[in-house]
Amino acid sequence: MLARRSAAFQHAGMNCPHRGADMRPENLKTRIFLDGGDPEETREAIRLLGFLDGQTTNPTLISKNPETRRRLERGDKFTEEEIFSFYKRVVGEISTSIPRGSISIEVYADLSTTAEAMLGQGKEMFSWIPNGHIKFPTSREGLKAAEMAIQNGLRVNMTLCFTQPQAAAVYVATRGAGRGNVFVSPFVGRLDDRGEAGMDLIAHVIKMYAKGDGHVEVLTASVRNMVHFLYALKLGSDIISAPFDILKEWGERGLPVPGEDYVYDRGNLKPIPYEEIDLTRNWQDYDIRHELTDKGMERFSADWNALIRKK
Repeated sequence: MLARRSAAFQHAGMNCPHRGADMRPENLKTRIFLDGGDPEETREAIRLLGFLDGQTTNPTLISKNPETRRRLERGDKFTEEEIFSFYKRVVGEISTSIPRGSISIEVYADLSTTAEAMLGQGKEMFSWIPNGHIKFPTSREGLKAAEMAIQNGLRVNMTLCFTQPQAAAVYVATRGAGRGNVFVSPFVGRLDDRGEAGMDLIAHVIKMYAKGDGHVEVLTASVRNMVHFLYALKLGSDIISAPFDILKEWGERGLPVPGEDYVYDRGNLKPIPYEEIDLTRNWQDYDIRHELTDKGMERFSADWNALIRKK
């Protein structure tokens, strides 16, 4: 594996330059996160790549943790207190492996969860580790929670983002935060699933934010394949969070970084048009409703609830 990883990899606009002591390509500007809930995967990704800048977690990923699966296979579910304690232990272990990176921890939020309830969870989770970002959904209540969270000194990652207006609302709701304290996570794979070119949204949000003060960083999420990953690098996404298998493939290819002539082929996916959006409005004026945000919240909450023993 090491031999293959260090081999030169070149084709159609790719280059693999000399890497420094931490194995990071010298021309890599994007930070690379693992999307996962297993600390062993974290350690393996670091061994494979030679570096890792952070990790994103969520209830579904925690439900797939090997220890969780073994427990469920025994028919032994968690109490609510036990599952939060387990989540805390997992992110603590991940944080130890990436002490200078960012670890995203997601609050429980179904369609009825209030901003105040999300904020209460967020404050508790933020105390778990020194390098956490709290994930709130890009819904009305999630944005309210984020606005209050920033005022309370928390770092946030706004997840389940599917449109430019949602990303604009994140920008406005968190205005005044320092750079590094706010991420927005457009979910490209789930847009692709319904025939839309999810990567267009990444390009549009980066372009829109270029008109602002730079306090929100774009985290490309729901990465499904190497095309997503490489095009996000080409676009200059601040962060990419990808599953272990994709990071493994990138590492085995030699950590290629696309050159200027790299061309993204959206295939049969429907282009998403760019919207001219004023970033000075009240965030509540934007149309932030999106069915995929609601469906994502329903899925994450269902996966979380499936871990908990009924009283």
